[in-house]
Amino acid sequence: MNNEAYEAERQAVEQIKGARERIGAELAKVIVGQQDVIEHLLIAVLSGGHCLVTGAPGLAKTLLVKSLAQLFDLKFQRIQFTPDLMPADITGTEILQGTDRDRRMVFIKGPIFANMILADEINRTPPKTQAAMLEAMQEHHVTAAGVGYALHEPFFVFATQNPIEMEGTYPLPEAQLDRFMFNVSIGYLSEDDEVSVVRQTTATEPEPVTRVFSGEDLLRFRGVVRRVPVAEDVVRYAVRIAAASRPSPDNPLEFVNEWVTWGAGLRASQYMVLGAKARALLYGRAHVSFDDIRALAYPVLRHRVLINYRAEAEGVVVDSLVERLLKSVKESGAR
Repeated sequence: MNNEAYEAERQAVEQIKGARERIGAELAKVIVGQQDVIEHLLIAVLSGGHCLVTGAPGLAKTLLVKSLAQLFDLKFQRIQFTPDLMPADITGTEILQGTDRDRRMVFIKGPIFANMILADEINRTPPKTQAAMLEAMQEHHVTAAGVGYALHEPFFVFATQNPIEMEGTYPLPEAQLDRFMFNVSIGYLSEDDEVSVVRQTTATEPEPVTRVFSGEDLLRFRGVVRRVPVAEDVVRYAVRIAAASRPSPDNPLEFVNEWVTWGAGLRASQYMVLGAKARALLYGRAHVSFDDIRALAYPVLRHRVLINYRAEAEGVVVDSLVERLLKSVKESGAR
């Protein structure tokens, strides 16, 4: 790496280090609390990953994602998923244009052609329409009438789910869930934070969020994140956590074999390591620690570990199972 490239890399690292504080200050204009949620969303954006955001109505999920798009000056589109939504409503459709003598089919791009997509209540649309998102999320392009169209970069999908209202919903297939880097759970605020929200939203209009970085900056940051070094022991730790979540005769963790139907796949360890690289830079470190892996195990595994009916009957939730996994898997050596 020559001096010019090294200086550009160093500046990018310093910018990422300061991003956590600058973005937090901007989001504080419209969002109260939810620091862990904001950090996870920011890590996903820096890593180039998609997010599933789960929370009850009225917890500012839409506002948070839209504000994040404004911070990076990204084109934002919100798609309301409903039972009658068709794939063409997402990707776009061909229409006939022109005069009587010169008519031709023209492709009209759908709302998927943006930088940041908010797929609101994604589980309210049938599997056929949900499948229209798979190609976009994995390949960053869509196919319509046999023709492929590249999506705008950077490209992210932030999908919301309502965990308390399951009637009229279509559970997301495991293949689609696995394409989300994180499942971020938004809970209710503390009493003090809720008082602040009520005061803020019933008084004057909030100060608008201003741009902090650009989409080009984000693409540059993404490259820097991927070049963060990771020790082999840390990578093995992430791999062992993912492997420990899979029930099998060879798994010594009895609670996994007893409660888990399906464990995390390869993407889990990949996303734990990639997200840990971004987290390390946000905290001003140029290397990944075991704590980074542990901090991201919850959002990475939350939607990848499927518990069975026995676990549900005993009141076991995925987060408590992940907590036991982290206590059982050692940082080095055998489990």
